[in-house]
Amino acid sequence: MATILRDWSYRYQWLYDGISRLAALSVGGEARFRQLPLQGLTLDSDTQILDLCCGSGQATQFLVNSSQNVTGLDASPLSLQRARKNVPNATYVEAFAEDMPFADNLFDVVHTSAALHEMHPEQLRKIIQQVYRVLKPGGVFTLVDFHPPTNPLFWPGLSVFFWLFETQTAWELLKTDLPGLLREYGFDVGEPILYAGGSLQVIQGSK
Repeated sequence: MATILRDWSYRYQWLYDGISRLAALSVGGEARFRQLPLQGLTLDSDTQILDLCCGSGQATQFLVNSSQNVTGLDASPLSLQRARKNVPNATYVEAFAEDMPFADNLFDVVHTSAALHEMHPEQLRKIIQQVYRVLKPGGVFTLVDFHPPTNPLFWPGLSVFFWLFETQTAWELLKTDLPGLLREYGFDVGEPILYAGGSLQVIQGSK
């Protein structure tokens, strides 16, 4: 069940941005947080990038600094309206992540930031299948999302954050072996890289 704070965070951009910046302090600030899933990737102006579940364009803003071919996809008209205003030099598509209106083998990189924990297990599987479909051979799916903390000191903060702003799907993600799930759908995946006491994971899987 969603809390009123979760509802407000999506309704009011200033609150969502404030929460994002506060949470990002655990890894050294928002700029570093946005760069975590991009580490090790070779991006240039011709790289075809999909920012999956782009929201209001927080991560899209960093992606357009690396490529002139960035597409943001989100199911929320309000979020896309904000994204077009915040980052006008990207292309935007309104659609569900589990039913993307793109041709096969289109993107070099599919990126998603703190979005998969919003999905029910069956949605998550469909999204991974779709990501594999739209990636070019050799393309990379890169993501950052929650992970069960390896440092016990981070459990209280994560629990309070989930209680205030998340739903049951976030707790379900903590029980999900994301690298294993990606491998099921054909991705070549290494071990996740953990940050913030293990409470965040970065995963890169190649097609």
